[in-house]
Amino acid sequence: MSRWQQLDYHSEGSGITEPLSEQVNLLGLLLGQAVRDQVGKGKYDLIEKLRTMSKTAYQPGKEKLRDDILDKMKKLKLEDILWLLRTYTTFFHLVNNAEKQEIIRINRDREHESTPEKPRTESISEAIAQFKKSGHKLSQVLKFIRQLDIQPTLTAHPTEARRRTVLGKQQQIAVQLQQMRRFKLTPGERNDCIDEIYRHISTLLVTDEIRAERPTVIDEVQQGLYFFTNAIWETIPKIYDDIEQALRTYYGERAVREFRKKPPVILRYRSWIGGDRDGNPFVTPEVTRETLNAQRQAVLNLYIDELRELRRELSMSSRLIKFPRSFTRSIEQDSQKITLNAQQRRHYQHEPFRLKISFIIEKLLLVVAEDAAPTENNSNSGVGYSSSDFQNDLEILRDCLANLKFMDVSNNARLNSLLVQARTFGFHLASLDIRQHSNVHEKAVSELLKLANVTPKYNKLPEDKRLEILTHELQNPRPLIPKRAELSSQTGETLTTFRLIRKAVQRDPNSIGSYIVSMTHDVSDMLEVLLLAKEVGLWRLKDGEVSCPVDVVPLMETVDDLQNGDKLIDSLCQHDIYRKQLAAREQFQEIMLGYSDSNKDGGYLVANWGLYKAQDRLAAACRRHNIDFRLFHGRGGTIGRGGGRANQAILALPKKSYTGRIRLTEQGEVITFRYARSALAHRHLEQIVNAMLTAALKSEGKAAASAFSPTAETTAFLDQIAGRSMNSYKTLVNDPEFWKWYTEITPIEHISRLPIASRPVSRKSAREVDFEGLRAIPWGFAWTQTRINLPGWYGLGAGFAEALENDANALKMMQGFYKEWPFFTTIVDNAQLEMERTHFTIAKFYLQLSKNNYFDVIYSDFEKAGDAICRITGQKSILENAPVLK
Repeated sequence: MSRWQQLDYHSEGSGITEPLSEQVNLLGLLLGQAVRDQVGKGKYDLIEKLRTMSKTAYQPGKEKLRDDILDKMKKLKLEDILWLLRTYTTFFHLVNNAEKQEIIRINRDREHESTPEKPRTESISEAIAQFKKSGHKLSQVLKFIRQLDIQPTLTAHPTEARRRTVLGKQQQIAVQLQQMRRFKLTPGERNDCIDEIYRHISTLLVTDEIRAERPTVIDEVQQGLYFFTNAIWETIPKIYDDIEQALRTYYGERAVREFRKKPPVILRYRSWIGGDRDGNPFVTPEVTRETLNAQRQAVLNLYIDELRELRRELSMSSRLIKFPRSFTRSIEQDSQKITLNAQQRRHYQHEPFRLKISFIIEKLLLVVAEDAAPTENNSNSGVGYSSSDFQNDLEILRDCLANLKFMDVSNNARLNSLLVQARTFGFHLASLDIRQHSNVHEKAVSELLKLANVTPKYNKLPEDKRLEILTHELQNPRPLIPKRAELSSQTGETLTTFRLIRKAVQRDPNSIGSYIVSMTHDVSDMLEVLLLAKEVGLWRLKDGEVSCPVDVVPLMETVDDLQNGDKLIDSLCQHDIYRKQLAAREQFQEIMLGYSDSNKDGGYLVANWGLYKAQDRLAAACRRHNIDFRLFHGRGGTIGRGGGRANQAILALPKKSYTGRIRLTEQGEVITFRYARSALAHRHLEQIVNAMLTAALKSEGKAAASAFSPTAETTAFLDQIAGRSMNSYKTLVNDPEFWKWYTEITPIEHISRLPIASRPVSRKSAREVDFEGLRAIPWGFAWTQTRINLPGWYGLGAGFAEALENDANALKMMQGFYKEWPFFTTIVDNAQLEMERTHFTIAKFYLQLSKNNYFDVIYSDFEKAGDAICRITGQKSILENAPVLK
């Protein structure tokens, strides 16, 4: 008899779907067996006893049992506590894995049920169907699609604590769970699947959860490459397939032909990993160089692997069909530049497709070899082979297939996918952004100006004097650095970074994305970057025209910077030199918005409302100066750091800010959740494309005229609410005893020492960490551990309750906002989610760790917020509008 034949893991009616319940039960039973097998029945019985006690104690009125459990745990040996923690940590990871599988299953079921009349919700088909229903012509739809410029950006922010080893084991478990769900297995196959799951659970149970040592930046780069070269690589072509299928369904086959005549690149990826040096001393020029090379090598190897598979498929013989002269001529041209080995020439002499592909592979191999042993003056790769040359070669293959009437083969999934991937990833995989703090640039410029005898104390000058000097020096062709000048290590490294950027864009213009300036406050913060770029030849002014191959991007992070952002854009666009910079970048400006720091600075409501108004004003400023622009949303994983569903966030943006362009960060644990599986990545990206097309539809014509738009009265009303909310938040965090209390009741000191990321927990040294210096990520991370989740809701109580109490029309106004205004709906619903995740029953145990007590203040705001939200939404309880999620 099979070991698992009698295993009963049927659903127990736990309030979740039956398939999910079954998989959770299966994983729980196998984990229990692994604990028994590895550490014995005694420890298993202890863990199971505490589990059942805790399940009962979670119910209302069981306070005495909670204290009993705590007393029992205090008496446990360290080894018992270790296994208790390991077992539950493993269980929760397994449950999350099962939940991802359930999301995939539900999406597949909904796809099967969808029809042209009722397409799947938040799909690309649904968006195209809306255009058709609203009477849009095919030319209009294609115009909107071609305007799309969506650039998700992976960052190495330290909110993913799990090691790649752990993620890999969870991935293997997910594969087996999917196998069991999607196929009707024989008893033997079922047993094999369960055996495989059990083996991975057993090893997971005794695998270190976090690294023994802090990861290096290159470790983080490799982690990012895992997602780029797996789920993201596989998923991008599927999005274009979805677009074609939707066009075919609603506009006919001609629509697909029109789409393919001028295929757009609507999705591109960026990365900060290995380029973000703000507060991270470990991101050196050498690390950035290594990152660029690693990404380049990774994508070239992917192309080579795909081409080898394609070569196996395209076996047509010139002895049986006549190939067009244009195709055989391209092979002859290749043979004049590239030498294939005799075996390949002989083997493929009558198979032109295979011969052509062999030449392409050889050209890519030459690029790989030359990158591995670069010469000092080398800026071109191989035999001058670029990513555009590669795309051209692939198009030659496709056109030849079509010419030979192999229409089905010319639409070959592998070749089509490879063309999409070549257009998307080029030879760079993901454009690398460089980010640095404005203070670093200021210090470097100050040092250079002193060495050049321009001014001894640039950093002490007021803004107008700084601009005067910067403007003059940007027009002065001479360098600032005297020969044999000795620079400080920081300034030397800053200039080396700019030289690296220059060399990188010479090799591949797409390898570097933007240069992002953290904490941009003034015009001088942007001009300082231009001056440093000028010093190394990256920025030039000649005959009144600027040449610069990268965008310089202001990052507006604080509440004040967001409020004044439009004034900064006005000033930049009115500055003679910066106008030339804009002209060099085709009258385009990217602007980044910081979500985390603005939340930590002013609280949940004022940050979100401030961001909304800032986007509206920034869009207006750019349009005033006829500047094309893209907003870059620095969203975190948690609600308190701007997280939540990306598609809903897009639909909540001000109408004025829609341009078809968008960037958004994908951080930490969000990367794992969205990109661990191709099916999850597919759903995430189709939701973003759906939201962007839906936003396009709502931004024009009758839809735009009928959509909610905040009036002056609306703005004044929300300003008052946000102001009260911020006052409440500031009163709490600025209290003299608050920081001491926070460090006592949260594990912030432990989090700051966890080896989960290369970047330090604070921009200051470890000994100087305080509220001002602490980064927003550990700030929110620590609140999550206490189950208070304060950054995701605190201040709403004070803001909403006072308005409802003092203004007779407030309730009616906010009810209207909630029904008609996506921004307000998203703010309220995201707060509901964080409030439902908040558990003061658990939090009280953390609060006991300090003699100070802010519980009453925090809980009072929570209660007020909950009551106000229920009145606004018409719910009886928090999150009642999302029962499954609740």
